[in-house]
Amino acid sequence: MALLNFRRKPTEGQAMPASPALQAFLKGYSIEVMPRTAEKVEDFRDLLPEGTRVYIAHIDGTPIEDMVATAKRINAEGFEVMPHFPARIIKDEATLADWIARYQGEANVKQALLLAGGVEKPHGDFHCSMQLLETGLFDKAGFTQLNVAGHPEGNKDIDPDGSRKNVMEALLWKQKFSERTDAKMALATQFAFEAAPIIKWADGLKEAGIDLPIHIGIAGPAKLQTLIKFAIACGVGPSLKVLQKRAMDVTKLLLPYEPTDVLNELANHKAANPDFNITQVHFFPLGGIKTNANWAIENGGENTAPVNLTKG
Repeated sequence: MALLNFRRKPTEGQAMPASPALQAFLKGYSIEVMPRTAEKVEDFRDLLPEGTRVYIAHIDGTPIEDMVATAKRINAEGFEVMPHFPARIIKDEATLADWIARYQGEANVKQALLLAGGVEKPHGDFHCSMQLLETGLFDKAGFTQLNVAGHPEGNKDIDPDGSRKNVMEALLWKQKFSERTDAKMALATQFAFEAAPIIKWADGLKEAGIDLPIHIGIAGPAKLQTLIKFAIACGVGPSLKVLQKRAMDVTKLLLPYEPTDVLNELANHKAANPDFNITQVHFFPLGGIKTNANWAIENGGENTAPVNLTKG
């Protein structure tokens, strides 16, 4: 079974249309940007389907003013905005309240991704997403969607021993929280490259009583070197080993990666198992937003046609 899909040129005159299952699976996909990457996009309506959820990653050191300005711009173009709220870079409850007020007042934000954040030492009172939820500030502000992180390959920051004990305990807590909040909740996951372990993980959550919808993280088209760099930075374990093995083959090192194989396998599984708990795809555009969006346009049929194309 191929773990990575590298671009194959169709034979002359041969079209390679995406399968109906893949087109259906890509419907309603989301994508992640940062303020500096969003600046490179002239108009998201040229790239994204109507109603696309756009996550805005908050990297430590990015001023909240830049985050809010990016949210305001993307909201004005007609897209759902979901900024990151990384617990470890939020100093205290007053800061959290201020961020929520700014996002709502200036950018009409009603959705949030709550996560611990990528810094080792907390900047203040918070160290995990559960503490952010417990403040009650998101419910008080009327947020309609609160997503939390999922880790198909585990997370050694949370479980240094390589087990999944702490991760599972946290997910069970979040499952219970989802039953008492007015907001909808879902798991937005770290990216992975192999379908079988993703399916096994998702099925395991359901067996454990966790029925939060899963928005599976997928790395968009990118150079192999770029993927390895991000995999190391994000602690992607098994997938990193796959990428390193591929990198040893010089002939493949220069070829672009595309997520076609892993998404086709997940899409076919979803088509055969409609109650499968992965409900959406979340793209990490590691090779660029335009590159990722164009891949989605080429593979999603009408479901991924950008706004300006459908209304043009």
